[in-house]
Amino acid sequence: MAPNAILKFATLSVLVLLAISASSEANFDFNQKLKETKLVFYMFDWETGLNITTVPVAGIPGNRWWILGFGTVFAIDDKLTESYDRNSNEVGRARGAYVNSAVDGSDLHLLMSVVFTNQEFNGSTLEIQGSDRFYNKYREVSVVSGTGKFRFARGYAFLETLLLDQVNSNAIIRWNVTVYHY
Repeated sequence: MAPNAILKFATLSVLVLLAISASSEANFDFNQKLKETKLVFYMFDWETGLNITTVPVAGIPGNRWWILGFGTVFAIDDKLTESYDRNSNEVGRARGAYVNSAVDGSDLHLLMSVVFTNQEFNGSTLEIQGSDRFYNKYREVSVVSGTGKFRFARGYAFLETLLLDQVNSNAIIRWNVTVYHY
């Protein structure tokens, strides 16, 4: 490439990056006050029965792909509700993946988006990541980001297992979330 062409390409690249940066910052007021929002919802993680929401998609060849199997990867689209009743109002969906990441099968690594469908937060998301030692009744994961009403979110979520049916691989988990956002 000729020196003139390289200079033109570099100039154009810088202008495009500046335009993208300016347009993304144009819609955000950096003088907003940090808000705290506390949420409680119930996640229905169903691997068997009607309305399955969790399915194993990969694992160690030759080994059983299941919740207690090291290396098993699950895709999830779990229903989130207002109460312990699976038929109560849906507030959103937990979509993403988890991986059994402990050789003894006792730990899941969560990577998921909480996608809100309720009226108050419809379309907004929270990004969750962390270690879920599901044999513990209580555990904590991180809120690492968010969108919509939860833009620039950070925080934490306490998970409490209310039902763990190991035979059928079904669970109900209460989420107590504290999130800081603008």
